[in-house]
Amino acid sequence: MRALMLLFLSAPALSQAPPPSLDPDVCDNKPVIMLVAGDIKDWTRIRAYGAAIRDSGLYDKLGGYYINVPRSIATFEGTPPPEQSMLMVRFPCFAHARTFWYSREYQERLKLLRLDPSAGDFTVTVYPEAAPPPGVSAWWPKLGPIKTATPELAAGVPRIADKPT
Repeated sequence: MRALMLLFLSAPALSQAPPPSLDPDVCDNKPVIMLVAGDIKDWTRIRAYGAAIRDSGLYDKLGGYYINVPRSIATFEGTPPPEQSMLMVRFPCFAHARTFWYSREYQERLKLLRLDPSAGDFTVTVYPEAAPPPGVSAWWPKLGPIKTATPELAAGVPRIADKPT
């Protein structure tokens, strides 16, 4: 698995793209993928948590949306834990992903729905979206942001103090 990851990380198309801006207040329109990976302990509470995130409107405000269903349909290599979940959320830029994560709504209300006791143990990371290779660009679906990213979108969401990345 490690060798496979090194192969992907060394691929020319992935390494040539400049990284997105990490400025939490500037949306550079370089899409990012927030990867939420973990083991689910209580599916009922996780479903309620997911519904609460959807109903909050935060993703809509910030141009974020799910790009997969969090349960795999097949395993080609290895043996994942039985309750493993991986969810990808696409945002139009790092600033919007960070605004979502550090919003008062998420940190002070939504996140609490899956804690105490924990409904799952998660790792949440953010990756720049890779551009499709030239031969694929003609047919690759254009997954542009749902909303045009502007500083005003993120500025309208109250945030808690950010932790250093």
